Amino acid sequence: MKTGIHPNYRTVVFHDLSANTYFKVGSTINTDRTIELDGENWPYVTIDVSSASHPYYTGKQKEFSKEGSTARFQQRFGRFLGSK
Repeated sequence: MKTGIHPNYRTVVFHDLSANTYFKVGSTINTDRTIELDGENWPYVTIDVSSASHPYYTGKQKEFSKEGSTARFQQRFGRFLGSK
């Protein structure tokens, strides 16, 4: 491998602010912030959404009707459109 052309790969702590969860993950992200976690100092990055808070991963997403958007539209507004 050539020296000096590859980004610095290291373990970084990502903090999901909405779920207040910490993840230690290997990353090349640049940050000047650090945090002490488990008695060691780690590079630190805050994020808004992760697998701990995203509705898809938590199972809290809205489930839409299986009919489809056209059928839902007709059900809601069909009586107004058909009365002309």
